[in-house]
Amino acid sequence: MSEPSFAFVASDTDEAQAARARLEERYASVSPNHADIIVALGGDGFVLETLHRYLSRGVPIYGMNCGTVGFLMNIYEEDGLPERLRRAEVQTLRPLRMSVRCRTGHTSEALAINEVSLIRQSRQAAKIRISIDGVRRMEELVCDGVLVSTPAGSTAYNLSAHGPIVPLGSSLLAITPISAFRPRRWRGALLPNTARIGFEVLDPDKRPVSATADFTEVRDIETVDIHEDSEVELKLLFDPEHNLEERIVKEQFQP
Repeated sequence: MSEPSFAFVASDTDEAQAARARLEERYASVSPNHADIIVALGGDGFVLETLHRYLSRGVPIYGMNCGTVGFLMNIYEEDGLPERLRRAEVQTLRPLRMSVRCRTGHTSEALAINEVSLIRQSRQAAKIRISIDGVRRMEELVCDGVLVSTPAGSTAYNLSAHGPIVPLGSSLLAITPISAFRPRRWRGALLPNTARIGFEVLDPDKRPVSATADFTEVRDIETVDIHEDSEVELKLLFDPEHNLEERIVKEQFQP
C-alpha cells in the first residue's frame, strides 16, 4: 500500500511560514487540492479556517501548533512526520448549520465547527426569544448575547462565557448566555444534538444584533435557526497521546 500524500498549509505568522519552509524542504509534499492529508501549521483559528476551506474535499486535517493556545493542534515536531500521520487517530466532527433572516428580508446560511454566537451591535442590551424544536422556552433573554456550542467548541468562546465543557461523543449542544441581565440566574442549557434551536431578536431596530458562525458574521438579524448538520463530517487527526477527547477531559481539571 502506498504512503498517503500530504500537503502543508500555514497561517500568515512568521513562525508558521518558517515552519512550512523547513518542512517542505525536508519532506516531499503535494498541492492541498491533491493531498490525502493536509498538515495545518498555525493555531486553533487557522485549523478552523483550513477545515472550512477544504470542506468539499473531505480530507483529514492534521494540525501542528505554531500559534497560541493550540487546543485543536498537535505538538509541533519536525522529526518522524510520516510515522506520526500513519499513527494519528481520526476524530469526526459535525458542524452546526446556521440559517439567518436579516431585517432587510435577506437570508443566508453558514456552518460553524465551534459555535454560533449572537452579539449586540449597540450600547443597549439585546432582547432575544429562545425556542427549542418549535416550542418557546424563554420569552425574553436580556443580555449581551447568547451562543450555541458544539462539543469540540465548548472549550473555546463557550468556556470563556462560563459555559459547560461538553465531552465529545456526548451528543449534546450547549446554549450559553453572554452577560445575561434578565433572567440573571440563568446559566444556559444542555440539549440533545438533534434539537433545532431558534432565536428571535426582539426590537431589532432599537437593539440590533449580529450572528456569527465561527468567522462568518451576519449583521442586523431578525431570526436565527441552528441545528447540527449530520450530513457533513469533518475529520481531525491527533497523535494518540494527545487526542481531542483526552484534552477535553483534562481541561475540566485545570486550576
